[in-house]
Amino acid sequence: MNQLQGAPWLLAHRSMLKPDRPLKISLLGNDYVLWQDNLGNINALPNACPHMGAMLSEGWCVSNADGVSSIACPFHALEFDNLGYTVLPGSNKQTKSLLQPLELIIQGDFIWSYGNYEPKIPIPAIMNEIATEYEFIGVTGERSIPTDLLSLLLNMHDYNHQNGTHRELFEIEEVQMKQFIDEGLHSHAYLSQPRKQPTFRDILRNPAQLAMPKVLEAHLENFFPFMGLLHGEDKLLSLKECHFYLPESDRQSRVFVLMYMKAHSPIAHLLKGNLLKLIDVVVDRDAKILGKIYANTPQRIKLNNEVGMDWVRRNFESFPAVVEPNLSR
Repeated sequence: MNQLQGAPWLLAHRSMLKPDRPLKISLLGNDYVLWQDNLGNINALPNACPHMGAMLSEGWCVSNADGVSSIACPFHALEFDNLGYTVLPGSNKQTKSLLQPLELIIQGDFIWSYGNYEPKIPIPAIMNEIATEYEFIGVTGERSIPTDLLSLLLNMHDYNHQNGTHRELFEIEEVQMKQFIDEGLHSHAYLSQPRKQPTFRDILRNPAQLAMPKVLEAHLENFFPFMGLLHGEDKLLSLKECHFYLPESDRQSRVFVLMYMKAHSPIAHLLKGNLLKLIDVVVDRDAKILGKIYANTPQRIKLNNEVGMDWVRRNFESFPAVVEPNLSR
């Protein structure tokens, strides 16, 4: 994980935080407690109480008269403000800061952090643009997966695994790579994926099949190492499926998906819930296969359409520097 220090990570969407409800998050080997007060202020502190190490995320929030909240330790009810200060029992004096806050960058509903490391690459503006132009459907697919971040990214940029991992969901018959645009830490992949026509029973079981044409034309936009974005266009709707990846520790990664849409037909609004369920199943299947691989196995076979995986490996090795791809390999 050391070579990824300086990348921005989207910790959460504001909708994932209930007012005065602590939430545990992990990033780059450290645990934090994240909370939002009744004024909408969002704060994050190290999750271990500096007294005896109790998890602050298992505690509760204490709201002051001005609406600002502190976090209370579940062990001895010590209250820590957003800067890590507390007042010890029997004392009216505030201690020095005992917990270094996690620096957050709040952009509307998006909660970003560099993990208290010096920023090496900027936060892209695309999520703010999507939030302005598209309707937010919801959050789905949130999982903590027992896998390293490199294995997760390789899976997410493996354009062939739809034929295996997701064969029952989409019945994709073939993956055709139309174009891959390599812009260093930013890339675009354009895929054409013919699929078997769903039966009436398939549609009854999953009405979201109505939104999927005979050939899935996919435009995948990638921001290394933290985000993958599926741009979907159909006569019923325009879809923005935003996948976010976070390294919780060396062998644990977290994913979640933010879904946005622009309806072209009233029918599209009826599909919101099904779309969220569908993507949750997609992420669940990815998570299960990632838990059943030998991550360090040398790759002795190379398939077509692995240019996205090559892009991941190259950037993982060189980050934050950008090196030219060696396509001759």
